[in-house]
Amino acid sequence: MVSPVVYFTLKDLAQSNPPQTSAAACVRSCVLSVCVPGHVCADFSFVVVFDHRVFVNRSLTLENIKCYGFDMDYTMAMYKSPDYESLGFELIRDRMVSVGYPHELLRYTYDPSFPTRGLVIDTTYGNLLKVDSNGNILICSHGFSFLKGEDIQAYYPNKFIQRGNTDRYYILNTLFNLSETYLYTCLVDFFTRCTRYTNLPTGYQHGDLFMSYRSMFQDVRDAMDFIHDTGTLKERTIKNLDKYVVKDPNLTVLLNRIKEVAKVFLATNSDYNYTEAIMKYLLESNIKPKKSWRSFFDLVVVDTRKPLFFAEGTVLRQVDTDTGKLRIGTYTGDLAHGTVYSGGSSDIVCDLLKVKGMDILYVGDHIFGDILKSKKRQGWKTFLVVPELTKELQVWEDKKNLFEELKHLDIFLADLYKMDMSYGQMGSLLRSGSRQTLFASQLMRYADLYSSTCLNLLHYPFNYLFIAPPVLVKYNISLDGCTSPHSLSSRPQKQHCHDE
Repeated sequence: MVSPVVYFTLKDLAQSNPPQTSAAACVRSCVLSVCVPGHVCADFSFVVVFDHRVFVNRSLTLENIKCYGFDMDYTMAMYKSPDYESLGFELIRDRMVSVGYPHELLRYTYDPSFPTRGLVIDTTYGNLLKVDSNGNILICSHGFSFLKGEDIQAYYPNKFIQRGNTDRYYILNTLFNLSETYLYTCLVDFFTRCTRYTNLPTGYQHGDLFMSYRSMFQDVRDAMDFIHDTGTLKERTIKNLDKYVVKDPNLTVLLNRIKEVAKVFLATNSDYNYTEAIMKYLLESNIKPKKSWRSFFDLVVVDTRKPLFFAEGTVLRQVDTDTGKLRIGTYTGDLAHGTVYSGGSSDIVCDLLKVKGMDILYVGDHIFGDILKSKKRQGWKTFLVVPELTKELQVWEDKKNLFEELKHLDIFLADLYKMDMSYGQMGSLLRSGSRQTLFASQLMRYADLYSSTCLNLLHYPFNYLFIAPPVLVKYNISLDGCTSPHSLSSRPQKQHCHDE
């Protein structure tokens, strides 16, 4: 029997008042829709089950989806945390030392409790910022020192940044960014405390040498590109797949179920040799009788160079699957099953598979490269994989008694801080206090569906209707003193599961 799934939205997580589990509380606040996929909804009170939930920002009917597309890294291939981030950190750190940075940096090891996605690096002052969708600063750290009040205003008089200034501010949106986020913080921490260097507003001085925060950031970026471009990270990963890659037999089940009702394609920025090693490990070792991992897909495209893939793209070429080398010339023929392609564009994918953009549900983990661009430029339906949701929801559930206590203003600030620290040193991915983060606002704007893993699609029939009620202007009390229409409109109807 399929476990019941409880639905509430990111909006619930990002607000100071969490969803309640009692029926009466549901009517007062947001009303949870509790349902077993494929069955009618009802209003229940029971322990929340987090594992299999898919969240809805915009209504979507799976029955209308004619094609499912998947990214590979951190989507189909989930990397084990914190082992994988630690590996990336060590490789970048060692590269920095090899190009001339102090050997004392080798003392630093990766701490998974510190970085989170969606942070912003100020390359002028070396600060790490957590901001909301408008650029208002929620948290600010300089190295591992968290700044407060007047200290923040000394850098940012209005406690605000212009996110559009991409020359100065760099948004760390991907899970691959976690290791470089932490390394940059280590650099700022080391040089700030090292007596050999003089601290200046925009960097450090040592004799005739001036090292700016901007140049340090660029060095970290170059080191990150180095371990990816030279294949160092990939080689270490392939040598120890059991340590770094999650193998889940349900992945083959999901792909087989999808192929019964729709076409399936893989579009990854990784090269063919790495894709071959990862997908073989994930899909072939669990299959009896054995069959090629490529048989699970109608189309496989590597070296896509997303987000360029969703614009003009690059030349589409065939891959020689025996050697991994690219065949000369541009491929202009029809789709050849079992063939692997390199480059191309989203338009070419639609042509080869003979589907329209509106018929595609694309599943990825990169809010910019996968979700935003596919949504804005192509009109694809989008499913964002957010592995951090598992912890986010668990902390929310574990702290539900504290949420009740937060109604008392005298303990609000102290206990709200304790709650935020339960997520990590930088707090929640989705909120800070009662305010949404930049990542949360992007997720709500561009992802039609989102979940901790793409495998959660297994818990829904492929004719399932995800419904998001109309967004109404919110206000607390209506003229006649009744509850606002917004909260009343979220009551579940006995047809399909509504997600506020």
